[in-house]
Amino acid sequence: MTVVHPIRAAWLTKGGTGAQNYDEFADETEITSIIAANPRSALAIEMPHYAPDSLGKTFAAALPDASSRLSCAKEDGLYAPHENVVVLYRITRGDRVSYGLWCMVDTDQISTSADEPGLVIRNEDVFPEKVRERVMLAETLGHLLSPVLLLQTARGEELHAALARACSAQGPAVTDADAAGGRHEIWPLDGSAPLARELIALAGGGELVVADGNHRSLAAQTGGLPRFLAVVTTPASVEIAPYNRLVRDVVVPSFEPGETVRVYTRDGGMRSIGLPRDPALGFVENLDHALVERVLLGASLALQPGDKRITYVGGDYPESWLMGEVDAGRADLAILIAPVTVDDFIEVNLARRKMPRKSTWFVPKARAGLVVAQL
Repeated sequence: MTVVHPIRAAWLTKGGTGAQNYDEFADETEITSIIAANPRSALAIEMPHYAPDSLGKTFAAALPDASSRLSCAKEDGLYAPHENVVVLYRITRGDRVSYGLWCMVDTDQISTSADEPGLVIRNEDVFPEKVRERVMLAETLGHLLSPVLLLQTARGEELHAALARACSAQGPAVTDADAAGGRHEIWPLDGSAPLARELIALAGGGELVVADGNHRSLAAQTGGLPRFLAVVTTPASVEIAPYNRLVRDVVVPSFEPGETVRVYTRDGGMRSIGLPRDPALGFVENLDHALVERVLLGASLALQPGDKRITYVGGDYPESWLMGEVDAGRADLAILIAPVTVDDFIEVNLARRKMPRKSTWFVPKARAGLVVAQL
């Protein structure tokens, strides 16, 4: 029996509603600008308190606005209803093509440790506040707009080839473009058709690792959802970009030179520093992101991971942007960390070890608001 299933009641965009996921922004004022430029963006529903007509409200107070926006979008014909479907997904960025399958996945298969059974491996610590917001949103809307990105580790090559063949057989139903020029294409398939059954078997044919969406998957558990919305993709479809940090309102300490990470300050410019590894600890605890959290942020600056003075900056933002934030006085310190490899990420997860918090920025991201699952 597979853990992957068709979406019983789906709403597919007719165009224009696609958006970055709610957690892809280093500066949340960008969300307001995006919604102002495109009120149909799913961000207006996913992050309702940042929509221009809801500014000043808390997330909880803005939830009725989110519900109203989704209802209006459906009534205005921005989404088309479908029953019992899986959805082919192709993302083209330059000369790189990625594939995925939109579907529903069993929540009771989520595993977070070696002694917890399950075929869906969640791999990072999370921020409880973000999980609570996702639970409230799902309860209010009765829909899921943002998928969890899962890597198929056992049959990834077979799935990749099968998705490529299926996508090349006919033109997409809908095409959407992201801000970086990437093209996102979707095709609905009847979930009972032979091709859909083949793809479901491949997508659920081995352990699935959460590449993006640790908060969303935990929210599904916390909220008691039997299944969550997912895009199952393949290792060949993704890369891991840097996941850096900005820190503000701190006294910047002196740094020992070394080769662990790079830091940038207004006074010292860019330099490489060393952070001591602990031979008594394992591979994961000595990854660069873990050292930054434990040694630099924790021991040197006395900051807990959820401290509001820390901004976690994903790979969509270049080094020049981080340096500009420091130069402009909006941050005191930029910490630049080399990404882990996809192979190391998979190895750590299959061993049921947790990655350091905010250590993997997978690209390309599955776009929110293309396929909506009605609960």
